[in-house]
Amino acid sequence: MKAINIKDKHAMFSKQWHPHRIATVDDMQVILAKIKGEFVWHSHENEDELFQVVKGTLYMQFREASDEAGSEGGIRTEVVKEGEIIVVPKGVEHNPSTKNDEEVHLLLFEKLNTAHTGNVKHERTQTEYPKI
Repeated sequence: MKAINIKDKHAMFSKQWHPHRIATVDDMQVILAKIKGEFVWHSHENEDELFQVVKGTLYMQFREASDEAGSEGGIRTEVVKEGEIIVVPKGVEHNPSTKNDEEVHLLLFEKLNTAHTGNVKHERTQTEYPKI
């Protein structure tokens, strides 16, 4: 039971798109990540995710479903600024990204069994999160 300095923990790693676990709360994990550019479209069937922007601006893309009239869905982007959070509900396809070559620092809350990229296998998929 000690205070955790998020900025100090972010300074401990440089690899982007590689989450690091800083704490566990019941069956939830608290993760730090650095991201730059575009990730990969994915969803988590049974888990919600909470993203807090510690530094920079996150662009969270969502696929819009087709409507009843048959109009094809598009992509909606939610801008999440420093100090803000966004919750991605289970089953919602999303793709986090940054713009203008900016590195964004994130804090995430998710269940321990949440797969990094859901059912999608990608070169950026991580299966283990180092504890720092």
